[in-house]
Amino acid sequence: MYRPATADQLLALKVCAGIEELAGSERFAAAEPEMAEAIVEGIGQFAAGEWAPLNRVGDLEGAKLQNGNVTLPDGFAQAYRNYVEQGWNSMAAPAEHGGQGLPFALGCNVLENLGTANFAFNLLPMLTTGAIDAIEQHGSAAQKALYLPKMISGEWSGTMNLTEPQAGSDLGALRTTAVPVTEGEHAGKYRIAGTKIFITWGDHELAANVIHLVLARLPDAPKGSRGISLFVVPKYHVHADGTLGGRNDLRAVSLEHKLGIHASPTCVMSFGDGGECVGELVGAPHRGLMAMFTMMNNARINVGNQGVQIGERATQAAVAYAMERVQSARAGSPDKSAVPIIEHPDVRRMLLRMKALTEGARALLYYTAGQVDRGTLGDAAAAARGECLVPMLKAWGTDIGVEVASLGVQVHGGMGFVEETGAAQHYRDARIAPIYEGTNGIQAADLVTRKLGLENGAALDALFADIVRDCGEEAALTELSDTCREIARWMREDASIDDRLAGSVPFTSMAAVAVAGWQMLRQARAVEAGAAPALAVTKPVTVGYFLRRVVPEALGLAASARGGADLLYAVPAEALAG
Repeated sequence: MYRPATADQLLALKVCAGIEELAGSERFAAAEPEMAEAIVEGIGQFAAGEWAPLNRVGDLEGAKLQNGNVTLPDGFAQAYRNYVEQGWNSMAAPAEHGGQGLPFALGCNVLENLGTANFAFNLLPMLTTGAIDAIEQHGSAAQKALYLPKMISGEWSGTMNLTEPQAGSDLGALRTTAVPVTEGEHAGKYRIAGTKIFITWGDHELAANVIHLVLARLPDAPKGSRGISLFVVPKYHVHADGTLGGRNDLRAVSLEHKLGIHASPTCVMSFGDGGECVGELVGAPHRGLMAMFTMMNNARINVGNQGVQIGERATQAAVAYAMERVQSARAGSPDKSAVPIIEHPDVRRMLLRMKALTEGARALLYYTAGQVDRGTLGDAAAAARGECLVPMLKAWGTDIGVEVASLGVQVHGGMGFVEETGAAQHYRDARIAPIYEGTNGIQAADLVTRKLGLENGAALDALFADIVRDCGEEAALTELSDTCREIARWMREDASIDDRLAGSVPFTSMAAVAVAGWQMLRQARAVEAGAAPALAVTKPVTVGYFLRRVVPEALGLAASARGGADLLYAVPAEALAG
């Protein structure tokens, strides 16, 4: 049984995202408190009522490729239609193309609720929002007018097509081609040919059209990542008036058989088998990677959001089971009657850890979203801070999702290792999130290379300085933030690139915990001042656990972050293999 975490979401929107301050701007004036509360409550009810019941059947039956068409279990099509008709897909999209123009933070809330209800199904709107962002920022006026209105409504969905069999994270190695069409009805467009793998929701029939964003090479493209262009390639051709034409020359040739997210069709897509796959160039030639990174940045925030989603769902399931499962007397109690396992100290430890980690990841999510929104309003410092936060959120948030889902299995005990309870599904579903949209190692590398030097180091330095200034009474949090600041300075000024990369993952976790702990402390202060009365009992305890257990653990990662690369290369690769 899924219950929306409405009270904690509203608190995070208020304290961490600063939604009331955002509503003070002309652009986001509609996001007044009553509207924000109505949205959070409304999407929570919708997700719980219409998407959550499909979570288990989606896992058991999954997506299927039959006679060239991808199909989903009964109920998915109607649930998606209802989602579109109620306008949820348009929440944070630009108003000039039919969106509601609300803050990105509220769009994150829509996805949080949908993903907690149905992790695999939520990947469909999640990829569409990223594709909307890429076209809106890099497409021509004609492309925006043609594609955005129906993508924003959700009538059409979107995908990103990057990975190829020989080119995983190294996009410079991709081979898909784009050849100019010089005559006929498609003159001025391009014939696309190639194969892409791991394409999330690459084909389905829930939306009337699927708009693929495809990375490919022009005939005169330079080698490597500088020779990549971006193309919009629809499943069905789109006439100038927005009506649909015939089927484009592209197809899903197979579906991946995955550990989890079974209801999300992960496709091998073939473009141009008949030589007639047609697409349009988005942005300038050879500048496709920059355009695609717009979509990837959006997706990385939303994948970090997935850590919150699976953490919330796994925690709710574990608490419910622990309250029902009766086993053994409480240690030291004179009453030798068996009690629900939630009364045992170690089970309490696990449950409280699950709840504290999930709330910490949520606090980091909405703080990040709030910085993105301020960047949209023209605040350059907030935009730079948002850039620093994205790899922390994606990496630590998804690691948290896996840890919490694993703890959920542990709380269920042997019943967690069998499929009937659903705990195993959460663990299986969660495991993809640290991998896609750039592995967590790639996120950490991004933080200690590009983001470390942002504004000559001032962007990251100011973040840790703000935490120290605001958290003086919390010694462990202050020490963690100061330590992060010192490590960042060492990495920037003294460490070799190998040393930086060797310590990147522990440093990223330390930084994320510092920011999450800071935001949770701010939440606790707000609750103490009377905000969110429904959380008056639980929030001080989850914040206390985070500050007294999770923050000291993060401090313990400092030796790893500073450890350097020498030990990693002390053994030849051949010896490791032997």
